Amino acid sequence: MKKEIIISGFGGQGVLSMGKILAYSGLMEDKEVTWMPAYGPEQRGGTANVTVIVSDERISSPILSRYDVAIVLNQPSLDKFEPKLKPGGILIYDSYGIINPPKRNDIKVYSIDAMDKAAEMKNSKVFNMIVLGGLLKVCSIVSENGVEKALYKTLPERHHSLIPLNMEAIKTGKEIIKEM
Repeated sequence: MKKEIIISGFGGQGVLSMGKILAYSGLMEDKEVTWMPAYGPEQRGGTANVTVIVSDERISSPILSRYDVAIVLNQPSLDKFEPKLKPGGILIYDSYGIINPPKRNDIKVYSIDAMDKAAEMKNSKVFNMIVLGGLLKVCSIVSENGVEKALYKTLPERHHSLIPLNMEAIKTGKEIIKEM
């Protein structure tokens, strides 16, 4: 098993955190991982992205030009990464940030209304965990148990009380993702 993933959206949406938690989840399950963030002045308001590779075998290079999975949370990210998905790949998007939906028919496309659901849960900070839950439903790269262990590892101890809420958000994401 090897999945090459790009997660992209506006700075502040939790894109880099989602990638970090996914990478740590892989580590918790003794998988090989890479985590390569890309951001700069665009971190707050512009587009930020992170490449994550999770594999059962050694990873030869963290540099990718094509992806198995793309999670896009805004229109510029969709425009940039939809063409870079491998045929048969998976594209997940939150319709809140997308004006022109994906057009390719050689990939599986999923929509997740994570922004609306986070607002309904009255906590915008769980947005990225809802999206991560959707990813784990359609592509079981890591287990929920691995994610929970990763949250304990990556979150400061003062935020450990929020882990149950994050795990609830992951379960919610698994429930609301839908194939287009």
